[in-house]
Amino acid sequence: MIAKIIDGKLIAKKVKEEIKAEVAELIDDNNDTPHLVAIIVGEDAASQTYVASKEKAARNVGITSSVYRYPAETTEEELLNTIDFINNDDEVNGLIVQLPLPDHINVNKVIEHISPDKDVDGFHPINVGKMAIGQPSFISATPAGVMELLKRYKVETEGKHCVVLGRSNIVGSPLSILMSKKTNPGNATVTICHSKTHDLPSITKQADILICAIGSPEFVTADMIKKDAVVIDVGIHRVPADTEKGYKIVGDVNFDEVSRKASFITPVPGGVGPMTIAMLLKNTLLSFKKEFNQ
Repeated sequence: MIAKIIDGKLIAKKVKEEIKAEVAELIDDNNDTPHLVAIIVGEDAASQTYVASKEKAARNVGITSSVYRYPAETTEEELLNTIDFINNDDEVNGLIVQLPLPDHINVNKVIEHISPDKDVDGFHPINVGKMAIGQPSFISATPAGVMELLKRYKVETEGKHCVVLGRSNIVGSPLSILMSKKTNPGNATVTICHSKTHDLPSITKQADILICAIGSPEFVTADMIKKDAVVIDVGIHRVPADTEKGYKIVGDVNFDEVSRKASFITPVPGGVGPMTIAMLLKNTLLSFKKEFNQ
């Protein structure tokens, strides 16, 4: 039996359509629109592409999008001054600083400088802390996207054993917290694994739901999961391949193997990835509606 595909591209499209409809209603009511600002420092090609995708997606749903582009030699002080300016602009609802930043800039200092009210990336310690104790907050877009996929596909999580591979502050750690909360999806028993976990397959084979964010191409193979497990693949990697482009895109999961054993699975590309921008836009809309004033 082949696993049912959790189509992130389809769900992201639906989420964006819902946002677009709500933004249109807001415009009709008060002639105002949510405004998302992105700051990018340097010439990292992947970051440039990602910011362009965010900008296009925002405009497609009626959200105003602005991008502040700075050269790699921009000082930390200059960047913090720009953040201060945007924090104090009442017409801006969401602010993201695209990572990675140049080495001479302290990433934590930058994240902490963003107003929690405009932190639609959900990285500020106040938003992370509120998420951890179950208070309303901006939730980081990728974990929020995973939760939305589980919800829309009606994946049963209550009482299930969820194993999270990876403990990053952006994906693994928040997902382990969200899956354990008394919510739906949620109410799972969660085990978090990482590079120092002993006998990893013995743990992953216990998972009813396996969330893979370990950062290693096709790391998870069929012999590491139990039959009918739900497999969520957060990884994305470019690996050499005999194709016209000379590479292919894969996740943390060996899709061909695992899809024959799992009950549900997210593909890469087209699974979790498209949800990230959709949930970022949703956070921007929530900020505009002032749902999470700190």
